Formats: sequence, C-alpha cells, structure tokens
Amino acid sequence: MGASQTRTEDVFQELSDKTGFSLEQIRILHKRFRQLSGEEDTISKENLEKIQALDKNPIRNQIIEAFFDKRNQNDGEVGSSREIGFQQFVKVMCHFKPPTLKMTTEDKEAMRREKLRFLFNMHDTDNDGTITLDEYRKVVEELLSKSGAIGLEAAKAIADAAMLEVASINVPHMEPHEFYEGITFEHFEQILKGLEMESRMNIRFLDVDTSTMHCGKSQ
Repeated sequence: MGASQTRTEDVFQELSDKTGFSLEQIRILHKRFRQLSGEEDTISKENLEKIQALDKNPIRNQIIEAFFDKRNQNDGEVGSSREIGFQQFVKVMCHFKPPTLKMTTEDKEAMRREKLRFLFNMHDTDNDGTITLDEYRKVVEELLSKSGAIGLEAAKAIADAAMLEVASINVPHMEPHEFYEGITFEHFEQILKGLEMESRMNIRFLDVDTSTMHCGKSQ
C-alpha cells in the first residue's frame, strides 16, 4: 500500500468516525463522487445538473444548491461554495441517513432536528433565519407550476394562502395591519411535528440508496 493510498484510507476512516457511515459506504460514495466529477477532486453545480434523474424533480435547483450550502456541511460556516470536495460531499449526504434500531430516543430526535434544519436551509435561501413569503412562494411555484397541472398565478395564490394560514397558527393574535415576517425554524418544527421523515428522507438520484446506509456497519 503506497503512501497516497494510506492517506486516502486515513481520510476515509476519519469521515467514517465523523458521519457514522461505514468504511464500505464511504468507498461507495467516493466512487460515485469520482464518477460525477469526471475523476476530479471537486464537483461543481454543473456536474450535478447533468444527472438525468434530477431533470423532472420539481425541487431540482434546491437539491443542487443544498450540496453547496456551507450551512449543510457542518463546519460552522455560511455562504455558498462554487465547488466542493469529497469530505463536504459526504457531510451533506449524511443528512439523508435513516435512523437505526440501536439509536436512542435522544439520538433519533437529534437526527430529526438535523434533517429539519437541512430542509429549512433549502427554503431560507438568504440565510436570515426566516422563510419569507417570497422564498416560500418560489418553492410552491416550482412544485405546482412544474407539475403542469396548475398555472403560475394559481401557484402564487396557493402560496400566499398557505403563508397566511401559517401566520394565523404561529401568531394567532396578529393584528390586520401587522406584517408576518416569515417562518422561523421553531415554527418550521411545529409545522412538521407530525410528519415522520427520519426514514423517508433518503436520496437515490446519485445511484446511491441512502435508505440502506445506516450508521456504523452495514446492516
């Protein structure tokens, strides 16, 4: 084993320790990363835009942007990267792992909160801590208008009505003249409180089925 291969294995082991992916899973992710990047050390948004399985996804742009959003790379940074390396790629992929039977209630709750934060970041595009009407409207417009079943104006009306309903729930005593600034993360948690998403939030468009990628050793 050469020095370069030894360093690579050391990096893989470090990523395994940090993310809970097994070494085998890290190697699978690395192989797919190299395919996407064309054997380069980094991938760009353009690389992900070439994935055919994403073409018909209504939130295609949000998914791609999420990989380059520094908030999702668990490094305590903000902003967007033009390109990311393998370590950043794995840290983002970690958000799609399902829980395991061995996880404690506290661990599962922590995982759920991380997944919710990831989804919140996809909507909070300007990183101001709230999902504004404009941000929410863009997501709803893309989801509805791209389905071909509804027009853009109708999508806007639905987004506006949905935001008003959210406002009435989160700020029930808001006066008519008051302006609802937007959905905070705490509001977001409450809105999705009854939704089971820990095991459903997985990703297959990279030809990597994260629904089978559990923490630790493969199961």
